[in-house]
Amino acid sequence: MKLVIYSHYFAPSVGGVENIVMSLASGLSKLRATNGSREFDTTVVTQTPREGFSEAELPFRIVRQPHPSDLRRLVRQADLVHVAGAAIGPILLGLLAKKPVVVEHHGFQTICPTGQLLQEPQNAPCPGYFMAGRHRECLCCSRTPQPFASIRSWALTFFRRFLCQRVAVNITPTAWLATQLQLPRSETVLHGLPVGPPLVRPAGIQGPPVFVFVGRLVTTKGVRLLLDAALLLKNQHRQFQIIIVGEGPERVALENHARELTLLEQVRFAGRLPQWQVNELLQGADVVVVPSLGGEVFGMVVAENMLLGLPVVASDLGAFLEVLGGTGKVFKKGDAAGLAEQLAQLLDDPESARRLAAEARQRALDFFELERMIGEHARIYRQVVQVQ
Repeated sequence: MKLVIYSHYFAPSVGGVENIVMSLASGLSKLRATNGSREFDTTVVTQTPREGFSEAELPFRIVRQPHPSDLRRLVRQADLVHVAGAAIGPILLGLLAKKPVVVEHHGFQTICPTGQLLQEPQNAPCPGYFMAGRHRECLCCSRTPQPFASIRSWALTFFRRFLCQRVAVNITPTAWLATQLQLPRSETVLHGLPVGPPLVRPAGIQGPPVFVFVGRLVTTKGVRLLLDAALLLKNQHRQFQIIIVGEGPERVALENHARELTLLEQVRFAGRLPQWQVNELLQGADVVVVPSLGGEVFGMVVAENMLLGLPVVASDLGAFLEVLGGTGKVFKKGDAAGLAEQLAQLLDDPESARRLAAEARQRALDFFELERMIGEHARIYRQVVQVQ
């Protein structure tokens, strides 16, 4: 089967979508038909430039920044087109060429003009204005109001939804997301992760308990909320350290906020780190905090740390609740006092933290296994092509 996977972003760009597409394309390329040949002849198409990234060892082809005519040719030659995200161009080309199209949703682009379900400039979770028909609120939702850009994004949301209602299958990484998108022919395929051993905490670590945040420093990730919760813990005279791993446009503002709250002794901004350094840091962590306000359709950082055997405290976003399945601590999104309370409970009850960590790893092993994800995609592709 000739399979084209379109992913606007791909390696060397770093992110959850890029990692999922890399794992999926690599896994599919290893599957064999009954005669021993490759079952899927996979080509990944992306707008991300190569920038020195080594592709020689990859078991699939990559086409970067294709001319529109080349993209049209690739779609016409394919037996099936998989679009990672609701990208209008490749979906439209696939439908016009009468090819079976599968869309895997990595955001809220078919129900929210910003794709984040976050109301700006209030920085509050969006109650679903677009799907409720409250379009005036949608058009006003912008950090820097730009009428033409807002109208364009709003109109494109209608068009994306129109296209996705006509594709062969809409894949969502959580059942919760499927209930939000309300698209026909939806199937849930949980994201998969490579399985490794749990992190082993080195003996003899001294110092206060360590809370770790890993992610981009953007509004939706809720780092400001974590700082506000840290101030509440400090005012309770608790000992702790917070390490914030990641970069982003909010870093300077967040550092200033930590300074204003007099938290510089408790909070350290580590910046972007290579994965091996992140793993070393996590070995000394007591809790991983995921305080996102919106924009999450799965919660890869939640699942990754569950698999590492670390206790997770997360906001009560629907995707997080589904991924955790009761094996972590949750608090009401946007509620700094609620976050501080959950962290305090783990500080007071280390045995509870260890139990949650073990339960979380077992759940990750049971539900977020990479081979299962690849097999589910392959099953969907076969069914769609057979029907076609």
